[in-house]
Amino acid sequence: MPEPRQTSARPPSLGARALSAAALPIAPLFGASLAYLAFHPRRREQREHPRDHGLPCTELKVPFAARKHLDTWLCPGSPEKVVVLGHSMATAKDHSLRHAKFLHDAGYTVCLFDHRSHGASSDDRAPFGLGDRFASDVTAVVSHLRDRSGYGTARIAFYGFSFSCFSSMWALTHDGFELDALVCDSGPGHDVPPLLRKFLEAEALPLPAVLKGEPARSVVARTLCAVGPAMLRAQWPPPATGKFAKIPLLFMSGEHDAIVPPSSVDALAERYAQAETHVLPGAEHLLGLETDPEGYASVVLDFLERALG
Repeated sequence: MPEPRQTSARPPSLGARALSAAALPIAPLFGASLAYLAFHPRRREQREHPRDHGLPCTELKVPFAARKHLDTWLCPGSPEKVVVLGHSMATAKDHSLRHAKFLHDAGYTVCLFDHRSHGASSDDRAPFGLGDRFASDVTAVVSHLRDRSGYGTARIAFYGFSFSCFSSMWALTHDGFELDALVCDSGPGHDVPPLLRKFLEAEALPLPAVLKGEPARSVVARTLCAVGPAMLRAQWPPPATGKFAKIPLLFMSGEHDAIVPPSSVDALAERYAQAETHVLPGAEHLLGLETDPEGYASVVLDFLERALG
């Protein structure tokens, strides 16, 4: 499943509309299968390694169940300041290497990992309870760093990208789990169903030609937007009390992000009094660092310096 392309769908021809109407019986099933595929993407080879960016690296396997692990890269820097990086939907930890580079250059220990069913991590074929399952990936990696990798006294921030922004925020609802700061790029949004619809519109989910026209397309979209949240089983958005009332939060959104627009991010951030928001000028979804490398890094590093000390 490729990363989102922000584009507009062409109006279907009359022939495509007729075929779409004939395909109505399979549209709900396909919408449900897309919801499953969104959280259990097809595997792909990772394209880069930390050494390609001059980063020191120790490879770790963090267990999350019997004979199952999260594949992890640990790039040591400061023993007292650690940033754990997630990745976007259907990608893997190599997509966060450019972010890891500027963080490590600034002195931070950086840890990158693949969520379950992504990258080189083990599969988890469960269809439901995925909100807590993906969140437990975050808690497992952070706990491993604190308990087994020598970072027990370190201040730790999590850095999420779109999909992993949601899992990292939901991780904070888990009892006993703490972070010292949270950075979110291109998410999370206030509501989940509209985001799934936008992923479909951006052709980030595969849709055969027979289902691209109306009325079948609307049925696929409605099913996707209903089944996806049901698979997560997470009461979104998280509460504004408890840990959420004190943890430093930075929400960054691209000015031209058509997947998770700034308005959706701002609506979520308004719930948390200590949250900071930053709109990345000229940027589309997940392209803030590529659009303005120096400006983007400056925003993140300034926040982390204040949040982690």
